[in-house]
Amino acid sequence: MSSSHVIEASGLERRYGEIQALKGTDLHLEKGEFLGLLGPNGAGKTTTLRLIACLEQRDGGQLSVMGHDPNKGSTQILGRLGVVPQELAIYDNLTALENLNFFAGMHGLTGTHKVDRVQWALQVSGLEDRAGDLVQGFSGGMKRRLNLVVGLLHEPDLVLLDEPTVGVDPQSRNHLFDMIEGLRGQVSLIYTTHMMGEIERLCDRIVIMDEGKAVVQGTLDELQHLPGVKDQRVSQLELEDPQRAAEAEETWHPMSAARPRCGLGVHFLGNHGEGSP
Repeated sequence: MSSSHVIEASGLERRYGEIQALKGTDLHLEKGEFLGLLGPNGAGKTTTLRLIACLEQRDGGQLSVMGHDPNKGSTQILGRLGVVPQELAIYDNLTALENLNFFAGMHGLTGTHKVDRVQWALQVSGLEDRAGDLVQGFSGGMKRRLNLVVGLLHEPDLVLLDEPTVGVDPQSRNHLFDMIEGLRGQVSLIYTTHMMGEIERLCDRIVIMDEGKAVVQGTLDELQHLPGVKDQRVSQLELEDPQRAAEAEETWHPMSAARPRCGLGVHFLGNHGEGSP
């Protein structure tokens, strides 16, 4: 593995019974880089993160995470890894402060360092005034902000964010973006989404995934200047839900007024899903 590569994957494969979720995916993450995995539901984005996070073992290919093979042991990876899953991983029946103290303890933080990190999390998430309130009374955006800082308490070197803005309003989304941008220079990061605007704002490089493969990857400028991009589709990416497909069409289409700078020509169609868990 290159000394600058935090993650290097080659020919990555993962199967769930008869379903092949990853079909020879290649990607790499440089130290300090923000990498975006872009694609519809079922493209293999979450599966890729699960392999990196040592939650599952690959069925084929090579994977190195911070110099270690997740299939051979996770001890040297997990302490340096921060994972923010798509499903909220916080407790509704605890307060924000209780959640943070619990997870800080799970990460092995103690004493004044634990107190400092919990106070940092409350401040960065904008939840200082709600620290003593039960999470069950929080808005979706507040829960997402708490979910994010829980994964950052132990100051990880590598952060995995799996669609962290799902179900939040525009104001909360912008707050989350500000929090993520504040990590630049401190961590290496992978961010998954199906929204081009999020990738464009946050990420240094883009990996477009579809049907378990990395279809194309590069910086936004590199992808915009691929031969034929202005007139051809980079990939026939598809969504399960026709309504979401229509929304994605408005967001992604190169002629869209909503994202006039995108220009990738990536186009979603309806009624498709890889079917990976």
